Amino acid sequence: MKHSDPRQGIDWKPDPAIPLSLFRQIEIYIREKITTGEWTAGYRLPPQRVLAQSMGVNRSTLVAALDNLIAAGMIEGRRGGGTYVSGSGWHALAHGAPPNWNEAIEEGWYYPNLPEVQLINRAEFQPGIIRLGTGELAPELMPEDAFNDILRSLSDRSRTLNYLQPQGSLELREALSDYLLTCGIHASPSAILIVSGSLQALHLISVGLLPRGSAVLLEKPSYLYSIHAFQSAGLKMNGVPMDAGGLHIPRLEDMIEGGTHQGHPSPLLYTIPSFHNPTGSVMNDARRNELMSAARAGGISILEDAAYTDLWLDMPPPLSLKARDTDGRVLHMGTLSKAVSPGLRLGWLVGPEPVIRRLADIKMQTDYGTSSLAQEAAELWFAGGYHSRHMDRLRPELRRRRDFMLELLERYFNGIAEWNKPAGGFYIWLKFTASPLSIRQLFHACLQDGVLIHPGFLYDRLDADHLRLSYAYASEEEMERGMQLLAKAARNLLES
Repeated sequence: MKHSDPRQGIDWKPDPAIPLSLFRQIEIYIREKITTGEWTAGYRLPPQRVLAQSMGVNRSTLVAALDNLIAAGMIEGRRGGGTYVSGSGWHALAHGAPPNWNEAIEEGWYYPNLPEVQLINRAEFQPGIIRLGTGELAPELMPEDAFNDILRSLSDRSRTLNYLQPQGSLELREALSDYLLTCGIHASPSAILIVSGSLQALHLISVGLLPRGSAVLLEKPSYLYSIHAFQSAGLKMNGVPMDAGGLHIPRLEDMIEGGTHQGHPSPLLYTIPSFHNPTGSVMNDARRNELMSAARAGGISILEDAAYTDLWLDMPPPLSLKARDTDGRVLHMGTLSKAVSPGLRLGWLVGPEPVIRRLADIKMQTDYGTSSLAQEAAELWFAGGYHSRHMDRLRPELRRRRDFMLELLERYFNGIAEWNKPAGGFYIWLKFTASPLSIRQLFHACLQDGVLIHPGFLYDRLDADHLRLSYAYASEEEMERGMQLLAKAARNLLES
């Protein structure tokens, strides 16, 4: 298992303004990385082309620095390609046998991100990058003024700087109970767990409720394929196909029955019924009822991800699965990361009280509770009516951005792709209809042009046709420029 991607560059550049040659600056930089132990024996340097590009120098300048380091015994080329920090030679002899961190990294049990996900995570912070796939609100869409008001209110009252209850702030859980009631969900504060975002809820569920080797059913494609919370916990993920109405229920029933016949424990179904990530689709009302009936008949539990539910643009989605739940079958997961602010790192999980207490105990063993200040701010956010006012302001802006991206798609992609018109959320699921076109090549070509896209294979490993586009982050000017470059790169690949 490979835990690092040598294709990634570094976040450093030599300074041409200082009176020291560029190659000497590079040599000193790499030497310090090695002598301070940040780059240990066996560490593979990025390829020369990638290093030179990320440092903003030509390749000959980089090679001059690397040659000096090779002569000093600090780095070495290896048969089969690649440049590595040396584990032998004068430098290694002078410093004794180093710890074999690379072996430890390879043997760690938690799965690494896909190479493209690692590239995306780094590239999102490059100055000037156009983010056409980012699943978060642009800074100008976040409720900065409202949170300034909230923070001023917090400064005027007694604040809790101590640890909070295992399930989280009682006041916040009471406010969430009231908010969930407006969504048709009856959840007392004792049935709510505050978490540090949806990802933590997924981790807690994977280690606290599901035995290793058990199955997780999920829509195909799905956001879960781009992360490894469940796979790293030894769980098997099985994709269920979708159609225009949502999950394909007969196929789901076949998969449930097949697993039961083989003596496996009842699986968990993970679903995003409202404004699905990545397709943007909405499971219709009848399909939701069919799903609940199939879950009861098959004895399975459901994890409902409601991250995008409040982000409807044309009309509210059908009633949630949890609002239809009469036997404690559905765990309902919500977050402020999508509709409000990812930086708050705050979400919640609703479920039967024994489940909530079990997961709260595990959470106390891992982080001893979500930030008390964030929880106080979130309590004021809901109790003070900020959430509904924010959504009333946000929806028209997201609707305008969605419609603008749809106009750009008509202008630049007509004849080579097809797409959906989402009724909410952030995403347009674009399918290239012309072939042959390599989505992986397109991803890297766009990255070279300063445009960041999310290829479909992040959400379905076998997908070779789709992109997930987001209208939530890029400005209109960036969106138009990025879509032009994306279309040009796609047409170039089609013609090559």
